[in-house]
Amino acid sequence: MNASLPSQSLPDKRQVAASFSRAAASYDGVAALQRTVGMQLLDKLPESTTQAQRWLDLGCGTGYFSRELSARLPAARGVAVDIAEGMLRHARPLGGAQDFIAGDAEALPLRDNSTELIFSSLALQWCADFPAVLDEARRVLSPGGVMAFSSLCIGTLQELRDSWQTVDGFVHVNRFRAFEDYLTLCANSDLQVVHLSRRAEVLHFADLRQLTHELKALGAHNLNPGRPGGLTGRARLRALAEAYETFRQPKGLPATYQVVYGVLRKDS
Repeated sequence: MNASLPSQSLPDKRQVAASFSRAAASYDGVAALQRTVGMQLLDKLPESTTQAQRWLDLGCGTGYFSRELSARLPAARGVAVDIAEGMLRHARPLGGAQDFIAGDAEALPLRDNSTELIFSSLALQWCADFPAVLDEARRVLSPGGVMAFSSLCIGTLQELRDSWQTVDGFVHVNRFRAFEDYLTLCANSDLQVVHLSRRAEVLHFADLRQLTHELKALGAHNLNPGRPGGLTGRARLRALAEAYETFRQPKGLPATYQVVYGVLRKDS
């Protein structure tokens, strides 16, 4: 099995950073799913992490979970890292971590054995080289340290993907690796797998416009390389809306997110 996604499968990191930087001001207003997933990830932290003296919020975004970690571990020193400078500028004045650093999960700007806890919620799906992420986590974790992450896998926004498929056959939805790849890559890493699971989270929207507005406000709209250029014509959008209507449920139009939860530990 190829250990990483082909480079053409995921967006360029600079595009990801720019998109999320632009979304910094609007992100928190539409981040209900991100809150839910992050809180569930916090609940999966092993008891041992309550003794952590140093933690890392990897892909900190607006710093919501940096502040949560600070509240839960008031005696610990926190570092918040994100690839998007705009997110860091938004997060810094709100506190939580002692340090806010621009950095890449595949090449962390941290010393070896420098933290007891890495927390990363809904950020690592943008990393093409997941084995490098795991290697870096093992490097910066102190012995016995824990990495807890949530990510997205294939099946995320499947309703939107299928609707576009009926319209023009192009992939308008961000690509993610398979859950089975997470199982294999984590098992083959030098970290002990404490927990690894997948859970579907379904949001409902009144109409297609509400969904696409939220994706743009999050900075998570289609960033695929090779995506169709130019404006999406009204006729195509009408066709997309009609195709999506076939998925409508009593609560509204569903948008399914396939969320991966992982807890890994470095050997003592």
